[in-house]
Order: sequence, then structure tokens, then C-alpha cells
Amino acid sequence: MPATAPWVLVGEYCGADALPADVPPPPAVPSLGDIQRAFRALPFSTPTVSIQPVGNLTLVNLPTFYRATWSNDAGLQPGEISQPVQLLTWSVQFRVTAHTYDYHFGDGTSTGPVTDAGGVYPDGAIRHTYTRPIAAAHVRVDTTLTGQFRANGGPWVDLDTVADLQNEPVTTLHVASAHARLVTH
Repeated sequence: MPATAPWVLVGEYCGADALPADVPPPPAVPSLGDIQRAFRALPFSTPTVSIQPVGNLTLVNLPTFYRATWSNDAGLQPGEISQPVQLLTWSVQFRVTAHTYDYHFGDGTSTGPVTDAGGVYPDGAIRHTYTRPIAAAHVRVDTTLTGQFRANGGPWVDLDTVADLQNEPVTTLHVASAHARLVTH
């Protein structure tokens, strides 16, 4: 038939079980749910909290600055691309991005989920001022990651899921108070 000929109905097929005997079934492909589960199962790094002033010591009424830092271990972290993962007939790669950070300051307060990884003095956006001394404030950052995937080297597609990291390390911060005194010489 010429390419301009009208369409002709030759039969109806729905699903691999209805294919004629001489037609091979299409290759199996993963669902979006399969891809999202594979992303959440990846080996991720966990962030630690970098604190300023340095030395894990701060003072009452002094703004303290926080930043999420990632180790150089074998786990994936924001900005990295995974090795290919075989899902049925697809080779899938993942590009990791940070989704949220939730800083817990060890005094019962937290930032709640924010998209800022924090920073250093004087411009860092994640800051907290302690109002009382604490011998051991257990500081941590709870993090969720998201990203994109691509199948068989194709275009990147948003994942529409998050991996909620667990067991992020705790940094112990000592919050001290300072007292000024005048003395005579």
C-alpha cells in the first residue's frame, strides 16, 4: 500500500497475551514505581553539621552558623550521578539533588524543612542563638534527597519522589555562658 493510503483495520490486539503466535512480546519495562524504589534504595552519603564558631563551642546569645557538609565516602550525594542500575530491560542512572534540610539544634528547636544547606559566618542563612547554657547540645541535620533519572542514556526526567536519609550523625556542641568582670590593677 502506498504511504498515502487510508488506514485499514486488520485486527485488534490488547496486551502481550493477545499477540499472534509469530509476533514476539514487547520487552519488559520498569514502572515509574520500580524506578522510584530503586532510587530510594541507592547507597547515599549522610551529611554532618559544620558549625561556626569552630571547635564545637559557642556562647549564649551569640549567633551560631550551621552548614550541611557531605563526606567523601562511596555514597551518593547532591550533584552526583549514580552508576547504571539494571531494571528489567532498562539501564537507569540517577542524578541526585538535595530536597530539604531540617536542622535540629539540640535545645528542642529546629528549622523545619528548608531548602538551604546553610553556610558560614557572616552570610550563612542557617543560624541559631542559644538562650541558655547546654553542656551537650546534640545537633544534627535531617535530609531528604530527590533527583532525576534517565533510561538507556535518554533525557533526564524528574523522579517525583524523595529518599529520606536516616541516622544522620550527631555533632555535640557545648553552649557556654561568658561573664565579664572588671578588676583593679
